[in-house]
Amino acid sequence: MTAYERHPPHPTGGTLETIAGPMFSGKTEELLRRMRRAVLAKQHVMLFKPIQDDRHNTTDVVSHDARRQEARAVPSAKALEAAVQASEQRPNLVGIDEVQFFELAIVDVCNRLADSGIRVMVAGLDLDYLGRPFGPMPLLLAHSEYVTKLHAICSRTGGPAHFSHRIEGGENDVQIGGAESYEALARAPYNEAVVRDHHRDAAPAS
Repeated sequence: MTAYERHPPHPTGGTLETIAGPMFSGKTEELLRRMRRAVLAKQHVMLFKPIQDDRHNTTDVVSHDARRQEARAVPSAKALEAAVQASEQRPNLVGIDEVQFFELAIVDVCNRLADSGIRVMVAGLDLDYLGRPFGPMPLLLAHSEYVTKLHAICSRTGGPAHFSHRIEGGENDVQIGGAESYEALARAPYNEAVVRDHHRDAAPAS
């Protein structure tokens, strides 16, 4: 990603907000809640998600508690920006779910939209299943005026969970799934699970 060039701010002033946390922490639910408030205030909103998120369908963003809102699935940050620019009515709010799956160019796009006076709100996993910063999330968190850090409930201890442990599937970062593939864990149980997974994968096949 090239260095972001700051554009002259819009007179009304846009902002960038990031909602981050592990699986099952309520990120999408919080994003949809804020967008509904904007709709009730008669603001024009646009909601996007990456095209690979097809867990439910390609036209809605759906939270784990089954709340949903119509959205547009796009293949890239460039396509998202083009859709906003092509909108007949300029949006007051642009929401992006599962933003960690976009390429790094999404950071520049979010900044340009915010600089143009749009309130930009993104939600995504801050860490991948190996505990590494996920895609564009570190830069989005750094550029955001407002950051909301959510926690899930650890499935082992019942305490706050910060990590997403993959219990089924391969080694690709991008693996769409829910409770059948992931569990939310606190630090100690997560570290134990990672060590156990390593020993299992290193064991010779019988």
